[in-house]
Amino acid sequence: MALRLPKPMMPQLFKEGYKHLQGLDEAVLRNISAVKEMSEMTRTSLGPNGRNKMVINHLEKLFVTNDAATIIRELDVVHPAARLLVMSSQQQEQEVGDGTNFVVIFAGELLQKAEYLLRMGLHPSEIVQGYELAANKAQEMLDELAVGKVESIVDPAQLKKAVQTAIASKQYGNEDFLGDLVTEAVSYIMPKNPVHFSVDGVRVVKIMGGSLPDSRVLRGMVFPREPEGIVKKATSAKVAIFTCSLDISQTETKGTVLIQSANDMLNFSKGEEAIVETQIKELADAGVKVVVSGSGIGDLTMHYLNRYGIMACRVPSKFDLRRLCRATGATPLARLGAPTAEEMGFCDVVETVEIGSNRVTAFRQEKEQSKTVTIVIRGATQNHLDDIERAIDDGVNVVKAVTKDPRLLPGAGAIEMELCKRLTSFGEKTPGLNQHAIKKYAEALEIIPRTLADNAGLDGSETVAKLYSAHYKSDASSAGVNVEGGDQAVIDAVQNGIFDVLAVKQWGLRYASSAALTILKIDQIIMSKPAGGPKPPAKNPNWDED
Repeated sequence: MALRLPKPMMPQLFKEGYKHLQGLDEAVLRNISAVKEMSEMTRTSLGPNGRNKMVINHLEKLFVTNDAATIIRELDVVHPAARLLVMSSQQQEQEVGDGTNFVVIFAGELLQKAEYLLRMGLHPSEIVQGYELAANKAQEMLDELAVGKVESIVDPAQLKKAVQTAIASKQYGNEDFLGDLVTEAVSYIMPKNPVHFSVDGVRVVKIMGGSLPDSRVLRGMVFPREPEGIVKKATSAKVAIFTCSLDISQTETKGTVLIQSANDMLNFSKGEEAIVETQIKELADAGVKVVVSGSGIGDLTMHYLNRYGIMACRVPSKFDLRRLCRATGATPLARLGAPTAEEMGFCDVVETVEIGSNRVTAFRQEKEQSKTVTIVIRGATQNHLDDIERAIDDGVNVVKAVTKDPRLLPGAGAIEMELCKRLTSFGEKTPGLNQHAIKKYAEALEIIPRTLADNAGLDGSETVAKLYSAHYKSDASSAGVNVEGGDQAVIDAVQNGIFDVLAVKQWGLRYASSAALTILKIDQIIMSKPAGGPKPPAKNPNWDED
């Protein structure tokens, strides 16, 4: 048997500097190794006992969180195969807002199982075929395994069943309180047709100080700043919103004014004052009680707003300005002047509220249904507040997923074990080489309950063995991991109120399988030479030494 040497790249095909990796060892196994490393990194953050990561991004901003979506977003991943996994998890975040860690861990485990099959001699295309069969079968099985659904979207108790598990995976121990906050906030803004529910209607304002139980829900919008003028409260107020600066307009050209007497000096700015007063008087005559500016408010304008008793607020964020327009029904105006009746908004109460030692401005709608609601969260540190915000964001996104598909699955790793059991049975009945890949797909699902057990300080292998026993003993598909430890390692997820939303698992399986299959189909990596010339010389740290 002749020794097979690797073929060198033809020098006339590409420019000098190209890298070319091909074959099982150079391309496929290298990709699997990179993905495995990434999934192991986020694996310890899964579930209620998941550990935090301290991430410092390229802007030197510090993140302390166990939210996989945030960790992945802030890491600058370079390896092309790992970036495919990052894209899949980001798509999961955009689609359902939860389950990003599930996508990364499961895709990594699928590829690890594929590595074993590749070393045993199977061709990548045979593994891909088996994985596709298993993924399609898993999607069918999920529909059969639904154990209930959210009966009424407007019922907080029903909605909390779905929201609680998502929040518990980020803020274990506070899921009851935060679940109540989210369901209360959602109930205020839920439209008559729940399909039209928008996650943008729930805002979060973080105010340092106090503790988490001091957090509350306010109907309307809250801005963490005081009004600009002396007027601090307005009721049954017509609101005018301007995107422009409320100040004297500057001329495009510069000019010189020659002042020869004291009278010239006195009369110099009277024309401008008269124009500004006319504009503010028009607003007052139109019945406007509150003026909101997206830019600055000049001193002269502020003087006349105070004189006519008009409350003035400044909102620097254009996104918040749009939300306020939606909440009050106003039209944003690009020039200073009296708005028409259609362009004005309305708000029941606009007032300054003191929360802790901070004074904030609240726009509250009390009589009719509000289109925007704000959750004011309190906490000791900025990182803690950021983490609570991420948990609330996950909860609100789960509500959005439930409005599209209200079905629920048993949580705590129960659904993965049941899928594992059924797919193994399906693999044994499948003829040919596909059965090996189907069984490995089923085995890969073990990683979720095993990780939940490992992160809770339990023996992973022992817990998985007990779960297998529980699932094979009876037809019950709701035996899951007891993360609280104790004598009982396995609990009934349904009886303990631990549910996963079917849509989250459905999309998670789809994206993880798709990412793993895409990476398995790669057999060559061709990298061009990076653009740009040689790097400039680095600064010598000892430049001042003789």
